[in-house]
Amino acid sequence: MKPLEKAQFISNWIREYTDMMPNKAQSLVMGISGGIDSSVSSTLCAMTGIKTIVLSLPIKQKSSQHDLSLKHQDWLFKNFKNVEVHTLSLDKLFEAFKNTMSKFDSELGLANSRARLRMTTLYQVATANKGIVVGTGNKVEDFGVGFYTKYGDGGVDISPIADCNKTDVWEMGKELNILKEIIEAAPTDGLWDDGRTDEGQLGLKYEELEEAMNNVNSINREKYEKIRNTNLHKMHPIPVCKIPN
Repeated sequence: MKPLEKAQFISNWIREYTDMMPNKAQSLVMGISGGIDSSVSSTLCAMTGIKTIVLSLPIKQKSSQHDLSLKHQDWLFKNFKNVEVHTLSLDKLFEAFKNTMSKFDSELGLANSRARLRMTTLYQVATANKGIVVGTGNKVEDFGVGFYTKYGDGGVDISPIADCNKTDVWEMGKELNILKEIIEAAPTDGLWDDGRTDEGQLGLKYEELEEAMNNVNSINREKYEKIRNTNLHKMHPIPVCKIPN
């Protein structure tokens, strides 16, 4: 399937999903980071014609990342009449949380808490607009190596690009005329003050991850499996204690 056909297929799937819901969703709500995944996903939502609420949720964000988020907001708003955009700064909320948790300091914990605060915000907006929260996770990150925050950016109602490799997302982005700056930007989760990149954290390029996913004989297969196994607890159902009869 060609990139543009794939984009239209996914957009149609989103619309059909909302039509089949017992209580039909009246809006699609998602956060954007200025990265390719959220930029493509928000565009696919906008293409449905359903009210699409796009939120930029900066928390101590590097200006370069936040600027791309705002630029994509403007691009969406200009190109789709059904798009509503908001920028909600969560700096004060995060600082209050951080200060409250001063006895339980953890750099990783606070990074993940940024994602969880954003998730909580998205669901508040979705509930207020009778909507659903749309995820931005792709096949490699979220469903290959589990590179996401449990109950953070992993806390969504639907995941439209979950069957798309990162290279698929980039190709769709080009066909959808996503801003060149976003397509060329180094992917980052935006959860760290030092602005570290995704590939820097993973230790592999996305092309290498994709190749390792699909080839058991890949020289990077062991590295891929190590990352995946560490994160399997995110991808598996919550363990439940079964009481015998």
